[in-house]
Amino acid sequence: MAFQISPLQEVQRLGSACIRILGGNPGKFTLQGTNTYLLGTGRRRLLIDTGEGRSSWKQALEETLIQEGAVVERVLITHWHPDHTRGIPDVMALCPEAAVFKFDPEAGQAPIADGQTFTVDGVTLVAYHTPGHTEDHVIFVFTEERSMFTGDNILGHGTAVFEDLSSYLGSLERMKGLFTGRAYPGHGPVVEDGPLKILEYLQHRQDREAQVVKLLTSARPDSGLPGPWTITELVQTIYSDIPTELHLPASRGVLQILAKLEGESRVIRERNMWRL
Repeated sequence: MAFQISPLQEVQRLGSACIRILGGNPGKFTLQGTNTYLLGTGRRRLLIDTGEGRSSWKQALEETLIQEGAVVERVLITHWHPDHTRGIPDVMALCPEAAVFKFDPEAGQAPIADGQTFTVDGVTLVAYHTPGHTEDHVIFVFTEERSMFTGDNILGHGTAVFEDLSSYLGSLERMKGLFTGRAYPGHGPVVEDGPLKILEYLQHRQDREAQVVKLLTSARPDSGLPGPWTITELVQTIYSDIPTELHLPASRGVLQILAKLEGESRVIRERNMWRL
């Protein structure tokens, strides 16, 4: 996070059919807070994600619905993480008739199928299963705008974390061909050229992988011989430009790179160390 985070309005109209409401949970990993999106032009609206149950978000949603003369008809969840799901009870308290949709549904929820369409006045969304950040992650293409609600696969600042690198890269490749316009991320500001941002993400991941491979071929400072290297040593060298408190999440990304390389028979694990 070696960048300046600009403040965002708690509630902001981003288009004739799209209002962003911040989750009220800013932080190192949530940036300005979790983005939730109220969509539609008529009384019936779609809501993408629900924040993490902060009272300020519930109040902002309620005030926005009153101003719009609207109700939430369907809640669409991008993935299971608590900062996107804990506000579901708040939505149900405000709009008891709302239906909740999630790729891997819990009790009382409905499933989201790959390619499923959701419509209200002014908005047509098509859902696509895009695992990587989480196994259940989905994105939504906003057909009228040729834009995309990217969940946490793409962020408005920095880069995203992921559970499985190979799945994540496959999802990014799929995503970049599904739209031509804006990316509405799960955190951070709107990205005006969404496909370009995805290409940047793909290049970044390639660059990180190349850094890991190059370091594994480099001489260790203590012995003058190539590898093996521990995760800590790799992270401290590759991520020397970021605060040390972010090295832990960075280490997860490096582990994912090594797992991908191991699956390709390009690296070997020796206890807690790695070599080509």
